[in-house]
Amino acid sequence: MVFWIFGYGSLVWNPGFEYHEKLIGYIKDYRRVFDLACIDHRGTPEKPARTCTLDESKGAICWGAAYCVRGGPEIEKKAMEYLERRECEYDSKTLVDFFTEEDSLHPALTGVIVFTSTPDKENNKYYLGPAPLEEMARQIATASGPCGNNREYIFKMEKALHDIDHEDDYIIELANEVRKILGITRSVPKEKKLLGPSQIPLKSHISPVKILPLPEAIAAVAADS
Repeated sequence: MVFWIFGYGSLVWNPGFEYHEKLIGYIKDYRRVFDLACIDHRGTPEKPARTCTLDESKGAICWGAAYCVRGGPEIEKKAMEYLERRECEYDSKTLVDFFTEEDSLHPALTGVIVFTSTPDKENNKYYLGPAPLEEMARQIATASGPCGNNREYIFKMEKALHDIDHEDDYIIELANEVRKILGITRSVPKEKKLLGPSQIPLKSHISPVKILPLPEAIAAVAADS
């Protein structure tokens, strides 16, 4: 069994399992929201963190990364068991189409697995539901658990989406509200400078260096002193 898994949260920057191939792309009719509780990684049962899940939204797209797991039953089973432990707050697995080209009508992959959660507080104990921006930001700014604090999670997500050139306005707005509560500012990633061929000195532009015999070199240094 070969399978593909779509990551839209921490799996984007930290998959944590052995995979054969990674593709950057998106799924349609879903948007990323911070409506799910995390009580064992970056939060606790007494003070849950907020983590992201997917909300069905017609016309929306959600960028992330798809990973191909292959290599035999043992590797595939190990990867899925790891994912099910890690994504224990998500009560469903959904199969989706995955696209790599913008505005494409034809998916690059079909039957891609994505972990989702039932948006129902009665039937899903981890579902928190939406809340005002400031309330969510305050919860994220103050929650922490065995794997670190909640604010680090959203800042890493913001950076990961920047790194794949598909920033999420919702994530940026929420992260900025967290910074406002913490009294910090966003460090803007520096643009990468590429050293193009025009910036590499050509041999024809370099003056030849004359190597003098040792006595003449000493004399030349003395004359310059």
